[in-house]
Amino acid sequence: MRIGIGFDLHQLVLGRPLWLGGVQVPSERGALGHSDGDVILHAVCDALLGAAGLGDIGEHFPDDDPRHAGRRSEDFVRDVMGKVRERGLRPGNVDVNVFLERPYLRVFKSQIRERLAKLVGLPEGLVNVKARTMEGLGAIGQGEAVAAQVAVTLVDA
Repeated sequence: MRIGIGFDLHQLVLGRPLWLGGVQVPSERGALGHSDGDVILHAVCDALLGAAGLGDIGEHFPDDDPRHAGRRSEDFVRDVMGKVRERGLRPGNVDVNVFLERPYLRVFKSQIRERLAKLVGLPEGLVNVKARTMEGLGAIGQGEAVAAQVAVTLVDA
């Protein structure tokens, strides 16, 4: 078994959609980013790449490459999953922490879990999504940022 950890943080700005785990969450603010800014999927990519010994998301999808401008992060996950499979590996489970003050994610967690499970090819019971606020503290607590932390295991395919 291999274990990978991923983390991502994006500034929230007015006028951008908020994508979390491949689900568009209604919000006045969305993540500023070169792609769609989906912090969960970016952290998933980093966790998968790390567990497979394949570097990080910035090496595979640099944010200064115009080919990735506005690109959906689901595409990144699909590409990374192909690289993981080429290594003879598959996910064993995925565990997500998402840090966002508002909107509250309680009603979206099951949709995010379902979408993420499909993207990585796991039953929903092997994907977990937890949402946390920062109790008003720091950039996340002030509604200026969103972050995600992800742990994955990879096992032989």
